[in-house]
Amino acid sequence: MPSAPVSISGPPVPPAQRVAFYSPDEWEDFIREWATALGSSYVQIKRLGGSNDKGADVAAFKTDQGFEGGWDCFQGKHYAKPLGWSDAFPEMLKIFVGTVSGHYQLPDSYAFLAPKGCGTSLNRQLSKPTELRQKFLEELDSDKGIAACPDVSLRAQVRTLAEATDFAKFKSVELVDAIAAHRDTAYHTARFGGPLPPRPPATGAPAAIADSETRYVEQLMEVYREARPDDDLTPATLHARPRLATHFQRQREAFYSAESLRLHARDAVPPGTFEALQDDVHSGVIEIAEAEQTTSMDRLTQVLQASAQIDLSSHALTTIAQTDDRKGICHQLANEDRLTWVRAE
Repeated sequence: MPSAPVSISGPPVPPAQRVAFYSPDEWEDFIREWATALGSSYVQIKRLGGSNDKGADVAAFKTDQGFEGGWDCFQGKHYAKPLGWSDAFPEMLKIFVGTVSGHYQLPDSYAFLAPKGCGTSLNRQLSKPTELRQKFLEELDSDKGIAACPDVSLRAQVRTLAEATDFAKFKSVELVDAIAAHRDTAYHTARFGGPLPPRPPATGAPAAIADSETRYVEQLMEVYREARPDDDLTPATLHARPRLATHFQRQREAFYSAESLRLHARDAVPPGTFEALQDDVHSGVIEIAEAEQTTSMDRLTQVLQASAQIDLSSHALTTIAQTDDRKGICHQLANEDRLTWVRAE
């Protein structure tokens, strides 16, 4: 009998198939992540879905004023079938009711996101804003509309607002487009797997020492001055000691290598991923850093050597990390005084 190949992880599952098995909460989390790919115009993106969400599952604020300023609304519907008018109308009604009730101002844009998308009829209606508004007003006056909005005065206010609203703000986002945009976020690899985006080459350390290097550079100078107490060394005079100058340049190159990894991680992996890597490097070297050493240079050297030997295989960033990144992280930690080379008496 032929046998199937053995695989520990199983065949890859495309994102669209994974999304089909999400819970409503997971689907709203995905939408919030997706919204981060829409541009840098949002000051904050909040997931608000729940029993009292006032019709806004995910809100993307364009100003510090939140609901009192410009914002976009994303409505997630994780249904087993495509959305129809009977699904869309109550949600559209909620946003008008919420506006006339003073919970927020009308969003600049309102988008439905559903794994199965919108049905043909609803898609056609969303593509014709004028007809969509007329359909909404007719529904508002029907029994179904009255049942959803029983207060006559409130219904009149909703009608007035709807008549003055450009219904082009209502749209739908196809799943294939949402996944394509999500691929450009820092959350995609963590959610769906796959290799991290390629890392751009490090540009190296600039000739001038930047303000962001101040503390770790000063710590290195303290190590050098301890080794050469009669020389009163500074970065500007270090060239008189070629061995130390070469050592100093290596440390700066390592620092900037780690900085390039940090900046790449900001766009490639969820927030906190690089910081978790820093924390594990710190945990792996702190005992050596705080142990008795003959000289501060010995302490620095042993810490840097130990950083290259720490098992960091559980971190996704190690697939694109280099040895210099680990040494550079030590200098990032020194920059924050989480590591100190010269111990106070």
